[in-house]
Amino acid sequence: MLIFKKNSVLLKNLIPEDYVDIHSHLLPGIDDGAKNIEHTNILISQLKSIGIRHFITTPHIINSVWNNTIESIQKTYLTTLPMLENEMGEENIKPAAEYMLDSFFYDLVKNEIPLLTLKENYVLVEMSYLNPPLQLYDFIFELQLAGYKPILAHPERYAFYFNNFKEFYKLKKVGCLFQLNLLSTVGYYGKDVAGISQKLLDNDLYDFVGSDVHHENHIKAFSHRVILKNHQNLRNVIANNVFFKF
Repeated sequence: MLIFKKNSVLLKNLIPEDYVDIHSHLLPGIDDGAKNIEHTNILISQLKSIGIRHFITTPHIINSVWNNTIESIQKTYLTTLPMLENEMGEENIKPAAEYMLDSFFYDLVKNEIPLLTLKENYVLVEMSYLNPPLQLYDFIFELQLAGYKPILAHPERYAFYFNNFKEFYKLKKVGCLFQLNLLSTVGYYGKDVAGISQKLLDNDLYDFVGSDVHHENHIKAFSHRVILKNHQNLRNVIANNVFFKF
């Protein structure tokens, strides 16, 4: 059973002052996150109200769905900066990307096309929720060969690994870092995802966390109670995000 009411805390109360959010979709009109600059400002204002003030925003790069590039993301970022409210500027928000692990991404890496990273050589990647790519380990190998360190977004949401937990260990063994979606800890994505989150946390497999905020309902969920145990383990992983301070 995941719920421990006696020790429950609100998710927003676990966010430290120096927290840097490394996964969000705040740039306007560029993917399935903020719809326009007004929406961007609303989301940032709400995030600030729960104590999050520093963001590395990560638009999707998914071929034939969100055909973003370094150039298009940086252009949107530079256009957005002067329109930000709430005393926000480049000292609070910077751009990166969330890359889908697919053949298009593989070609980017093989052709030595620079990637938009979170910091230095750390790059955020994701997989389809339906199934892992057939060449998953080739992708990871080539990415590392090119000098990058992959951070896999929300591993707890890949249901195809729920009954094959050893695959998580395999991914870690080949050098893949794991980023927990904070909303997984409050059951936002369902009890199965929360259960896998607990198991990954218990086995010290998480390296960093992210909000993965797309809209207001995601932010509202920060006011929900954490249903996982081992709050200290969770606090420790959240604290790791200070590595990305800019």
